[in-house]
Amino acid sequence: MIREYGILNDRIETDDAFLYGIPYPGVYVTDEAGRVVAKFFHDTYKKRDSPENLLDAALGRLELSEDTPRAAGGDDEIRLTAAIHGGKGTIRQGVLRKLVVRFELAEGLHLYDEPVPEGMVPTTVSVTGPPGLVFEEPILPPTRSLRLPNLDVELSVWSGCFDIVVPFYASGELASEVRPLETESATVEVSVRFQACNDRECLLPRTETLSLEVPLDVVDVPALGIHKGHGQREGNYSTMPHMRRLMLRSLRRSPLGVLRFVRKNLRLQRDARRRRRSGRAPAAP
Repeated sequence: MIREYGILNDRIETDDAFLYGIPYPGVYVTDEAGRVVAKFFHDTYKKRDSPENLLDAALGRLELSEDTPRAAGGDDEIRLTAAIHGGKGTIRQGVLRKLVVRFELAEGLHLYDEPVPEGMVPTTVSVTGPPGLVFEEPILPPTRSLRLPNLDVELSVWSGCFDIVVPFYASGELASEVRPLETESATVEVSVRFQACNDRECLLPRTETLSLEVPLDVVDVPALGIHKGHGQREGNYSTMPHMRRLMLRSLRRSPLGVLRFVRKNLRLQRDARRRRRSGRAPAAP
């Protein structure tokens, strides 16, 4: 199946005993007929999509939950809402969440996407947070064309209700899978810059700043020795039977590769003990 989808990790050599044969980390979403309707792939297994992102792709829409962290701004003509989508509004290491900025415009108003003529202000969303919180480029919704005959320009605009989405995730600097959480939450600041216009005139440009306090959560790990004891949420299901089958298959396929793997891990453990004795802590993963 891995080869059929063309996702065999060809950067891993055959003598990498326990790793050879794994796929590139990712997810395919298919419809009832088995046709691929979306795919999600990243450059590391430490970055992955939350289940809500996959459901959004399958359903073709984004549905905000009412019980997630959110902040509101704007006024009766332009209502703004910033909310966290996915994971019941929590941040976990490597799991992509969505910061959704929802605009609800009164009838007759519109906002501009880039580019715009000099003197007009396009809509922008910028997000900041603590070190270790990584924000990706905003995902903009489709626009419609609006022609201004007096200026002889055609602009891209939004009206009604629309969302600008900023994907983000926590790296090991903020929430690591190999140590307990050092803080219970993270503050996310959202700055929204826009200028609303109708068919006759434009309102003054505005900047709205919204702040959200987002709880952090640990990751779920199986009941396997190498995963336990790091302050994460440990499952009560044992994966040792699967690990033993993997080790037996790898041993039959590449006996020397297994020995090299064991030797390398023993060396890493020895170096870690030396660092602890010398008081030099390793860098955060």
